[in-house]
Amino acid sequence: MWSVPSDDQEGGWPELGRRGNGAPAAEYATTMKRILIVEDVELNRDLLTQLLEEDYELVSAADGAAGVEKATSEQPDLILMDLSLPVIDGWEATRRIKAAAATAAIPIIALTAHAMSGDEEKARAAGCDDFMTKPIDEELLFAKLHRWLG
Repeated sequence: MWSVPSDDQEGGWPELGRRGNGAPAAEYATTMKRILIVEDVELNRDLLTQLLEEDYELVSAADGAAGVEKATSEQPDLILMDLSLPVIDGWEATRRIKAAAATAAIPIIALTAHAMSGDEEKARAAGCDDFMTKPIDEELLFAKLHRWLG
């Protein structure tokens, strides 16, 4: 049965803005790792968001140019980079992110539906730190995220 604490009861109402673990929401949010998802297909962005939103702070971009801008402005802890993107492709977006001193150290995991021979080597040559094919294997994705983010 629910009971309403009176004003003089120890503890009273839980403070607003606190997470279930008692940590202030702002403090909790800063402990979450931030991932930038650069993906032009809305369904794929939504699927990645659903998989990751409970464990990570997420930022997204729908094209390569926006991905480069968000990498600079948001300073994510990791980037999931689709390679087939409009405006500038994921290969070039990765090269630009890795060429800038402010973003060069951010790990980038390439995501591609085109698992052609040589694509992984090409992605690594562009600056990607890791590589995954679509459809995304959830267990493998979480293993890679754990490897790069701890």
